[in-house]
Amino acid sequence: MASMTAPSTTPADRPRPGLRERKKIKTRGAIRAAAYALIAEQGYDATTIEQIADRAEVSPSTVFRYFPAKEDIVVIDEWDPAMAAELRARPADEPWADSLRHVLRAALDRSLAEEPEVTRLRARLGAEVPAVRARMLRSTAVTGRLLREALAERSGLDPDGLELRVFATAVLSGLTEVSPYWAETGHRHDVRDLVDRALVVLGHGLPTGNP
Repeated sequence: MASMTAPSTTPADRPRPGLRERKKIKTRGAIRAAAYALIAEQGYDATTIEQIADRAEVSPSTVFRYFPAKEDIVVIDEWDPAMAAELRARPADEPWADSLRHVLRAALDRSLAEEPEVTRLRARLGAEVPAVRARMLRSTAVTGRLLREALAERSGLDPDGLELRVFATAVLSGLTEVSPYWAETGHRHDVRDLVDRALVVLGHGLPTGNP
């Protein structure tokens, strides 16, 4: 999910954080904004941590405190827990594909409304920059755990059992392909429709007939 969603604001229905946490959110946002602006101007490889720190008006050590590596600025998504909570809140008898579709569309609606260019840039970097792509793939382990726990509560299955491990891995692997495909095809598709197509394949298998 991280490669497609990273809303910059706190959802209105979440409790307002304290002053210290708000300062952290502000600093994190400033670092991300600086990184995205520099990458858009001069490319990913030419952008350094020192440049990002200077643009964000923080020290390089502060950047590393929030993001262990440059690719983490693009990839790390602290909103995955919020999305897992939204998944838990869906009706218990709703098909899993419909629940995921609702949660992902809501997240994408926010991202596209608030940061359309950043959302496209992140997708492009995931498709074009090997380090970013690799970090995105590694991050699915954390997202997968959150997904398994949310689905376990709905299904009564063991979150560490084989069935949910296989299911969550298949879902996330499939959804991870949406973002680079969107970028590789010039963002000409609506990414929300691509998510729907991915979920159809995951739920029903390949279409019949020749591709």
